[in-house]
Amino acid sequence: MRKKLAIEQHSLRHARIEMLKSVFYRSKTAYLVGKLYLEERLHPFVIPLMNEENGIYADTLLLEINHVSSMFSYNRAYFLVDTDIASDMADFLRTILPFKSLGELYNSIGFEKHGKTVLYRDFLRHLSLTSDQFVPAPGVKGMVMTVFTLPSYSMVFKMIKDKFQPPKNVTEREVKEKYEMVSMHDRGGRMADSHMFENFVFDRSRFSEELIEELLRECPSKLKIEGDKLEIKHMYIEKKMIPLNLYLETASPEEAEEVIRDYGRAIKDLAAVNIFPGDMLLKNFGVTRLKRVVFYDYDEIGLLTEYNFRRIPESRNDEDEWSGEPWYSVGPNDIFPEEFPKFLIGRKEIKDLFLKKHADLYDVKFWQDVQERLRQGEIVTIFSYPQRTRFCRVYGNAKPAPATEENEMEWPGNPMGRKP
Repeated sequence: MRKKLAIEQHSLRHARIEMLKSVFYRSKTAYLVGKLYLEERLHPFVIPLMNEENGIYADTLLLEINHVSSMFSYNRAYFLVDTDIASDMADFLRTILPFKSLGELYNSIGFEKHGKTVLYRDFLRHLSLTSDQFVPAPGVKGMVMTVFTLPSYSMVFKMIKDKFQPPKNVTEREVKEKYEMVSMHDRGGRMADSHMFENFVFDRSRFSEELIEELLRECPSKLKIEGDKLEIKHMYIEKKMIPLNLYLETASPEEAEEVIRDYGRAIKDLAAVNIFPGDMLLKNFGVTRLKRVVFYDYDEIGLLTEYNFRRIPESRNDEDEWSGEPWYSVGPNDIFPEEFPKFLIGRKEIKDLFLKKHADLYDVKFWQDVQERLRQGEIVTIFSYPQRTRFCRVYGNAKPAPATEENEMEWPGNPMGRKP
């Protein structure tokens, strides 16, 4: 802290520190949260605590506002935290993270039902102060979900279609179970949180005619229009992000390289928490305010350990090679990573960037190694902050724990940083 404050040329004569008594727990790490008042400025800080063979130690000191903000992000699992008065804790957190909504802060500390209530109240308040219309969300139309948005609002609204386009073969019940699974699972900082609402009533005049036509065409059983009211029987509200494929259309070469590198890390982080995305196309990932790549299409996700990752068998002859059908058996859970280059990324320059950083995702060995570690009961460390900020990296006086890289320049060559 002194090092950073010295850089900013602050005086410590009139300093004051306030800290929450409660300890925040997530996965294998405990966090102490506080704020430093220095003259007229407020500095939030977080101290992650690790517990290993040699005892408990402080892994780093987070002072950057973006690093602290990421700790309480909607794409991470809720903290386990003991508090007598949740509103006091949420108010404290809001003083250090004023740009986060109160509902999001309640969610982050595990009070998701109250967070949902606050979200609803904030949304009604937003509607009363605005006049723009709901419109179809930008991006490639989904085969399972219809998505719409209010341009002035920071969330999107997702409805399950009545009929799914081929080759989708999931049921509506299965889609709902997938969303429930995401809400209960460790999201690894890579899956967006969502709130389910039923019988949600809107003012019909706030919906564009284009959107009403789309909803009546795609999900009429979930739509009820009476007079000036429009009721949606079942939908999800989720944080708005820029679809990754759209982001890349206007990104500079440096921005494209950054998000493509993080796209591969996102897939690896999901694997580390035993999640296989299923449909890993660019359109199913979004880019957040902090340029973080997050997955948001859940109809095909499953536990990584339930899939069978295979190599494509050698062809027997030329007829096999030129056949339009596979010459080998394919089970419902069979995955062939060497086929990923054919459909994950279309543009050559983007594909080359991805291959440069994440060629191991095309190798069946990566996936099988991760599966083996998960089946052995290993809990992989996924840091909620950049590893370059760790004291062992800054001062070189400790051995880094095996872990996934996050916001780093390179991902380790073997699965999740394990040394050979």
